[in-house]
Amino acid sequence: MAIVDNSLAAGRRLAMQVVLIQAAVAVGAGLAFSVQGLPSALAAFAGGMLVVIGTGLLALRVFAQALAGPGAMVARFALGTLLKWIVVIVGFYLIVAYWKLPPLPAVVGLTAAVLVNLVVLGFKR
Repeated sequence: MAIVDNSLAAGRRLAMQVVLIQAAVAVGAGLAFSVQGLPSALAAFAGGMLVVIGTGLLALRVFAQALAGPGAMVARFALGTLLKWIVVIVGFYLIVAYWKLPPLPAVVGLTAAVLVNLVVLGFKR
């Protein structure tokens, strides 16, 4: 039987771990695409960093305040998730349409950073 730690501190630690690993993956994606040139490297790095920023906002929204009732926590999580995806969608638009960076490296960086959630949270189960 596993011991479960549902404390606010444990949630903060896990969120920080996810954000740091996502940042490392974003850097790795940028370095991997550097063989295709600076625009591709920047696109991959920026795509990954969108997820890092979004996850950070989600974590701040959920864990910055003291624990609350279940309804309030669900509302915090829902708002944090909405903020995360707004950052990702608007940021991706800026990467591709405004800065005119290549979309494929941006998608790869973004996807790699999102997959960190599945991997880290899968190991914590």
